[in-house]
Amino acid sequence: MTWYSNCQYHPTRGGAELAKESVFTLKLETELRDAFVAEAAAAHRPASQLVREFMREFVESRRDEREHDAWFRAEVEKALKDKRPGIPHEQVMRDVRARIDGVARRKRSA
Repeated sequence: MTWYSNCQYHPTRGGAELAKESVFTLKLETELRDAFVAEAAAAHRPASQLVREFMREFVESRRDEREHDAWFRAEVEKALKDKRPGIPHEQVMRDVRARIDGVARRKRSA
């Protein structure tokens, strides 16, 4: 894979900034390339536009995953440090069963 990029230096902006024009070269199977180009044409969309969208979605998805993972780990850590007494499993299951039964009763009577 080869990445070609034009960088412009902006001292007032703190350094180099990527230009709007960059070339990204990758190797892939001829069949995949042909199928992708054909589907892009059928959708009346330039293949390069679709690739940019896929890349943006991938980057956003990975960032979201990392943010969620950090949040989840913080919540687990907070729960592990919580000094309040735990609720026995049997009690939790009774409470959940009561809620489920209540919803079922309301649905039957509605």
